[in-house]
Amino acid sequence: MKEKEGKEMSFLDHLEELRWRLVRSAAVVVVIAIAIWIFQEWIIDNVFLSMKDPSFISFRLMCDYMGICIEEIPVKMQSTTMGGQFGYAMMMSMVGGVVLAFPFIFYQLWSFVKPGLKSNERTVVKGIVFYVSILFFLGILFGYFVVSPMCVQFFGTYQISKNIDNIFTINSYMSTIISTVFYSGLLFLLPVVAYLMAKLGIITATFLKKYRKHSIVGVLILSAVITPPDMISQIIVSIPILLLYEISIWVTAGVEKKRAKESIV
Repeated sequence: MKEKEGKEMSFLDHLEELRWRLVRSAAVVVVIAIAIWIFQEWIIDNVFLSMKDPSFISFRLMCDYMGICIEEIPVKMQSTTMGGQFGYAMMMSMVGGVVLAFPFIFYQLWSFVKPGLKSNERTVVKGIVFYVSILFFLGILFGYFVVSPMCVQFFGTYQISKNIDNIFTINSYMSTIISTVFYSGLLFLLPVVAYLMAKLGIITATFLKKYRKHSIVGVLILSAVITPPDMISQIIVSIPILLLYEISIWVTAGVEKKRAKESIV
């Protein structure tokens, strides 16, 4: 890796550059987290707690276009520890800061790695910040509007006895939604991960095709666990994940094809 002047950077120079990129990333996360903290009540009421309301947009669309209507989700919320609400307001602010600042964070990390790549490698991964950010936010939207509402609906209405009420702690409720949404965002980066692993020669398109049937079974099992026990909900969750798997196969095959052409030349 070289500086603009063309001088080689020492190991300590690399560490110093990485440190400042991490500092800039952390500063952006903190600024966004502060903004989220200021509007925490509105965000809690309209972004998180609204998900247990039958009028939530996902439930309305399911009712209008699929005939799956939800009348009521009998859930009550409580905080059982002294610092419960404060702690999860902090967590919501910081995780929200990381999510919204993700493009900037990835850009900083990529800018640190990019100078070490060859010119042809830079051309291959041109626009990676844009594509990674788009995939991440698509995953976030999928987790928020599809997976999380189904989790809330299923666990909120499930009762082993009519004598037992569903009274969720804010810790349990927020942890489920935040982790589901965040991991959905990471899951949508599967094509990018497949691309990088293919470039490193760790996986091949043949390998992914060989285990396609296993992946389908795994996705269906995952969908059955995180969604209500009906086929429509499972299919809604399964299709995007399976589509990402197929895209990963296509991306990996493209990497192998390009590598084969370069070896011939």
